[in-house]
Amino acid sequence: MKRILVALLLLSYLGHSQSPGPFEKEVVDIQKKYDTIWDASQPTIVFTGSSSIRFWNDLQERFPDHQVLNTGFGGSQFSDLALYLDDLILAYTPTKVFIYEGDNDISAKKRLRDILNTSEKIIQTLQERKPDMDIVLISPKPSISRWKLRGKYRRLNRKLAQLASKTEGVEFVDVWYPMLEKRKLKQDIFIEDGLHMNSKGYDIWYDVIKNYVE
Repeated sequence: MKRILVALLLLSYLGHSQSPGPFEKEVVDIQKKYDTIWDASQPTIVFTGSSSIRFWNDLQERFPDHQVLNTGFGGSQFSDLALYLDDLILAYTPTKVFIYEGDNDISAKKRLRDILNTSEKIIQTLQERKPDMDIVLISPKPSISRWKLRGKYRRLNRKLAQLASKTEGVEFVDVWYPMLEKRKLKQDIFIEDGLHMNSKGYDIWYDVIKNYVE
């Protein structure tokens, strides 16, 4: 009887360990896209993270002097990105990577300590695997739909800024305050869902981030 139970537990473990991640199909689609257009002989900048990056459709056009890859995926969190560091970042041997995570972590009510622990592990892994790569953390943004959580977002942003300041090779770019006007959130920079940005929102991001790209 014990042998049967052990066998069943082993089969259950194997089945679980081989199950696809929640974003596996999307990640595979990203890989297929860049298999045909990525030029490995040219320096590469990667932007990755959740949907605010994924929906930034004109990234390459905004930075025409650089090879820019957008590997943003779905409603991802720091813990999701940790599963795909090879597929979405390291496979393209970038000189610099911009990471936008934390937005969905806060919405999912994750503890600040857990979010920061995961972000630190991601940075540590990337620096161990590619020590010469610059890492830029983009602050979680404010939004209409999540404005009630603004206190938690601001605390996370302060912690991410502190993490960057004490870690060589890591920078923090603040997009939070540029999206405000006199401490109030600009209303005309979002699409109908009140969460994702329109072109005006991405104009703000571009104005802030361009200095870190160059």
